[in-house]
Order: sequence, then structure tokens, then C-alpha cells
Amino acid sequence: MDRRLFLVMLAAGTAMAAGCATTAAVEPVPPRPDPLGAPSSVSPTTTLPGPPPTADRVAVPPGPLTGIPGPGSNLALTVDDGADAEVIRAYVDFARDTGARFTFFVTAAFPGWTEHRRILQPLVDTGQIQLANHTWDHPALTSLSTPAVAEQFARSKAFLQSTFGVDGTPFYRPPFGYRNATVDAIAADHGYTVPTLWYGSLSDSGLITEDYLLECARKYFTAQSIVIGHANHLPVTRVYGQLLDIIRERDLSMVTLDDVFVRTV
Repeated sequence: MDRRLFLVMLAAGTAMAAGCATTAAVEPVPPRPDPLGAPSSVSPTTTLPGPPPTADRVAVPPGPLTGIPGPGSNLALTVDDGADAEVIRAYVDFARDTGARFTFFVTAAFPGWTEHRRILQPLVDTGQIQLANHTWDHPALTSLSTPAVAEQFARSKAFLQSTFGVDGTPFYRPPFGYRNATVDAIAADHGYTVPTLWYGSLSDSGLITEDYLLECARKYFTAQSIVIGHANHLPVTRVYGQLLDIIRERDLSMVTLDDVFVRTV
């Protein structure tokens, strides 16, 4: 975990973009996080719409995936990493309390995924939470040898299969957004034919303030968007109520990637 957080902060320190991150590979992290406030409450009776009809699913467009094509009011909030088991648990509670649908890009080496397997499994079985591949321990894949890249996908795939009974195909997210033709080819050899990036970000791979996170949500929670968040730090767990308010005010439907895309073989 220390290695992962070091890499996140190192990468964030090199970012030149200001404000909430977009499709850039590295996300900026504000330097002065505020103290954590009280958790926001989410009423169990406040439920979100279910998945769209299967007939509305569309083909995955060519190239890296950054959004949901066509008209609609869908929001795919995708959650990476899992460095903090408490944040994983809070996301699961959010899903159970509200009907929210997430795609988790699992970094399989983090123990929180195993720790919370029992409460995650029912939501995985029903499709409310989808699991996808974010490598074994989050290296920059473009800096590794071909065998090392292959091991990252193979180990994480085996973990997902043995722990949750799914393999996460066909979606994979390259750590830091770093990918090239070689990485994509190796991923495809393991069944991960869809490199999945994002349109906007909650910018919470590192520790940020709740206000900044909500600023990013207001900017990027828009129709047909794929937005990236992280299960790494506690501030997000304290603003679920506000995130839910934004989603409901904008009449958005939370979806997994499988909800909106025809699954490829």
C-alpha cells in the first residue's frame, strides 16, 4: 500500500493541469486537505432507478472507452484501486442503501477486496456492482516488460475468478491511464479487449477536501459520462448524500458498464 500511495503522490506532483481532472492520465491533488467532517447520511428509502433495458445496450466503440455513446441520461461512476478497506465498505453500503450501481476497477493486491468479499458478493451476483481489472498492484504498465505486464493481468484475473466468480473481462483500466499498443495487446490476450479511461474525475486518488471532490462531481456528473473515483481515502465517504443529490437533481441514472454496453467475447 505504501508503494501505491507513493506512486500516486509522485504522479500527482507532476501534473500541470489545474482544477478537476479530465481525461488526462494523472490527476492533480490539492495541497491542503481540510479535516474530515461528519459523515453525510443517505436514507435507505432514497432509491435510484434500476438499470436500463437490455435492448438499449450499445456496441463498445473502437479505441479506448471514455464515455457512453448516443443519447441518454446514464452516469457510469467507476471506482478504482481499493487502498482503504473502510472506503470499499462505505461504497458497498451506499450501493445497498440507494440502489446505486458501480463498476469497481479492482487493484487485486489490496486486502480490502478479500476482507469485504461476503458483502460484495451478493451485489456482484445481481450485477449491481460490476468488477473489472485494474491490475494486480498498480504499476505503470508501459514501463514493464512483456512478461511482467502479462503477470499483472493474469494474477488479477485469477484473483477475481477465485474470489468472486467473475473475471472482469472485457474491461480493464490501465493504472495512471498509461497504455500503448503493446499493453492493449497483452490485455486482450487475457480477455481484456476494452481499455477503459474516463471523461471526468473526482480527483480523489490522493487525499483531497470534500469541497474539492464535490466541485469535481458538479463539473463531471453529466449524461452519458464515465467518471473515475477511488476507494482510497475517507472524504468521499462523507459526501455520499451530496453526490446523491447531484445525481437526482440532474435526473441521471447510475449504470455499470455492462448495463449499457453489449458484452464482447
